[in-house]
Amino acid sequence: MELWIILIAIGLITYATRLSFILLFGHISLPKLVQQMLRYVPPTVLSAIIFTELLVREGAVDLSLSNARLLAGLLAALVAWRTNNVLLTIAAGMAALLLIQWIMV
Repeated sequence: MELWIILIAIGLITYATRLSFILLFGHISLPKLVQQMLRYVPPTVLSAIIFTELLVREGAVDLSLSNARLLAGLLAALVAWRTNNVLLTIAAGMAALLLIQWIMV
């Protein structure tokens, strides 16, 4: 029962946080410069998450050929660049990661 209370409380807090921004910015007009800057937040955050996951192994930057995630990420980036297809990029990256990890074991 305690777990359910925690899960519901976390869900309500998350919902309230998001709703507060919707209600606040629904009545306030942001300056044009702030609107332009906010457009770069999602790609910046996503890049920080992706690059950290690809490059950092065991607390250190790993740019070696033994870094399976980096190799699979490079292949996925190539597929994304050539095809502009998100699903194909994800599938190619995941397949490459599984294959590389299988080969390296």
